[in-house]
Amino acid sequence: MDRGDDPFAVFAARVAAGELLVPPHHLTPHDRRRHARRTLMFDHRMRLKNRPEAVQAKFEAMAASVVRFFRGTALLYYRDLAGTDADMPIVLCLGDVHPENFGVMPGVDGTPVFGPNDFDEAHFAPFTYDVKRGAVGFELAMKEAGLKKNHRLRVIEAFARGYVDALKEFSIDDREADLSMRIDNSPPIVRELLERSMKERSAWLAKIVNIERGTFLPTDEIVPMSSRVEDFQKAIDLYRKQNELGAATRMTSFQVKDVALKKGSGTASLGLERYFVLIDGPTDSPTDDVILEMKQARPSAITGLAPGDTAAIKNEAKRVVDAHRVHVAGGDPYYGYAELDGRPYLVRERSPLKNSLDIEDLDLDGWCEYAEVCGRVLALAHARCDADAGIRSGDAERAILESIDETVFASDLAEFARAAGKRIRKDWKIFKEDFRRGAFACAVQ
Repeated sequence: MDRGDDPFAVFAARVAAGELLVPPHHLTPHDRRRHARRTLMFDHRMRLKNRPEAVQAKFEAMAASVVRFFRGTALLYYRDLAGTDADMPIVLCLGDVHPENFGVMPGVDGTPVFGPNDFDEAHFAPFTYDVKRGAVGFELAMKEAGLKKNHRLRVIEAFARGYVDALKEFSIDDREADLSMRIDNSPPIVRELLERSMKERSAWLAKIVNIERGTFLPTDEIVPMSSRVEDFQKAIDLYRKQNELGAATRMTSFQVKDVALKKGSGTASLGLERYFVLIDGPTDSPTDDVILEMKQARPSAITGLAPGDTAAIKNEAKRVVDAHRVHVAGGDPYYGYAELDGRPYLVRERSPLKNSLDIEDLDLDGWCEYAEVCGRVLALAHARCDADAGIRSGDAERAILESIDETVFASDLAEFARAAGKRIRKDWKIFKEDFRRGAFACAVQ
């Protein structure tokens, strides 16, 4: 069934129009089990055809952790939100906001920047879709880490405070268009992370590539596919032509030296094809070769479920690239889209600068500080969704602030996160039961 024929798209439109309908999170336990099971099968239909063994690995990871379950079931989550918040301002949402989807990425000038690092679910929707999912992500991660209820409330309040305070700042000075979080302007918790990301490229590259031969080193997760170099060269040549890469890549040519299949990356994207492509660097030294990651693109989980969503997406990889351009100022210069074997692929640099915070090491103060930073970064992404990026007239930050009642914003967010977290933990429980009973076994064999 095509996403456009999804009955939940019709349901979302009716909810957005104000009809009183029963959402899926009000189903009986038995019907909820069947709904969750069908949604997972629908969401993974393409991957079950291409890489059923990877779907099995993904489901095993989801069964081991409620946070991994949450990260791997975005469609189930958004079907519960279908059509809601139709009165809220629309932005280009990130779509999958949670504590582990912020991190360090390579910037256009070769230095690290901190920000959102996953745009696979990006889609136009009410700004609340991102804020709510972020709060739920923090709630689940903190609960799994053993934080008490009142401590979790403090962290979500910090997330909300960071979001609102940053929007206020941007509404005054309108500096969001070119702003990025760098070593020189970051709070301590992010500055330390950025400083740790400054690894020596040659040492990092030598762990993945045989420098002398210019080929990938085989591991359990990296499977060389040197026989496909010619196929990937054609894809990379087209990628160069259709993306405005600019001089920041420093590349005079994009000669493909080797190719490898990459296994075991991500959570939501497990089961999608992913490759490493070794590109000859800008100088004669093999230590400045560049690794490009090509990841198969898929529709956003929000497609058809946001109020008023009638957009026809022609290329899912380009959708992700456009979101990166809007949300990140001066981001990865290699970020682009390509086509391989008739399928759309996202292309980005696999950089030694890539890094993320180990949230399991945080104490309460660390959680609060990190949540506030994530709130600020999310506000920055949303504030850029207006005339600054050619998306809409007026200021996104002012429209959002006008829709927020600050006296209850944080408490409403925490209340939503607790209720959604409770529902997701119940869904996780029935998923584990279904998985143990073999409900998905026939699909992945």
